[in-house]
Formats: sequence, C-alpha cells, structure tokens
Amino acid sequence: HRRLELFPEYSVTQMLFTDVKNAAALRKSAMEGQINGALINPAMLVDPFQALVAANKAVHLQKAGKMKTRSLLSEIIFNLSPTNNISEAFRRFGMSDGDGAVHVVTVHPREDMSDVDTILARVEGRQVPVGEISTFTDVPGIKKLYKVTPSEEKCGSLLEAVVCRMAVKDVV
Repeated sequence: HRRLELFPEYSVTQMLFTDVKNAAALRKSAMEGQINGALINPAMLVDPFQALVAANKAVHLQKAGKMKTRSLLSEIIFNLSPTNNISEAFRRFGMSDGDGAVHVVTVHPREDMSDVDTILARVEGRQVPVGEISTFTDVPGIKKLYKVTPSEEKCGSLLEAVVCRMAVKDVV
C-alpha cells in the first residue's frame, strides 16, 4: 500500500485478482457497503498509478466537500473516467457481474488493514501482483475511450495521456 502524500493519515491499497468466481456477489456487497473497496475492471487500467491518481483526487474532493458522487469509493471509479457522466463511468470502469478479474482499490487509515483483510476473505479468486495489471489492459479500448491520438503517443506514454485526461476533465 501507498501513503497519500497530501493526506499522510491515509493509505491506498490496491489488489488485483484473477479467476474470480463471485463477481456478482462482490458487486452486491460493495453496493450494500459491506466491502470498503472500489471494484474496478482491470481492462480499463494501464497502470496501478492511474488508480492511485483517482484515489488521491477522490480524497481531496471529499475533504473539500466537492465530490460528484455519494461515496469515496464511487468517486474513485468516477475519477478514472475522461467524461463527467457518472453512469457511463460505472459502466466502463466498474466491475460487471460476469467479470473474471477485478482490481480493488481501498483508502484506509494508515495502520488499519481491516478493510484489506475483509476484501481478501471475500474475493473467490487468485490474487496476483498489481504490477501485472497490463496483462489485462484493453489498449485499443482505452485509446478510443480517452481519444488518444497517434501523434500524442509519439511524445509520451499511454499512461501519461490517460492521467492527463483524468486530471483535466473538471477544467475543460
């Protein structure tokens, strides 16, 4: 897990699971508030840094009283999206009932790992290192969604283009 630089009292823990057999039950548990983790479709992530940026922004907006969604976890998913359409963000970035893989992001007080333990106990799947996220990445889908141009790719990485879109969506 990583401590948030601007909010050192919080840590962000990311977990990646494959061979998930209980996606529908996990989604239901998350919607009912029984799991304190954002359930993200790993196909829409280029790198774990993308989720860290979304979580950091969510904590910032929560502290500022400026969240656009009802919870910190939904704000993380919303912040991944290049658009301001909340339902589209959940459809594209949230976990679906039939998904076989899930990337879980949780924000918790630095020393309190109980949320992480709960998630590890609930997910019926195999945990893999988050660094393996790129094996799940839908690169063409991400390029299309974030409207990344070939010329843009020549001067920077796909991750840089994606994080840039995430950062400026409130500004443009």
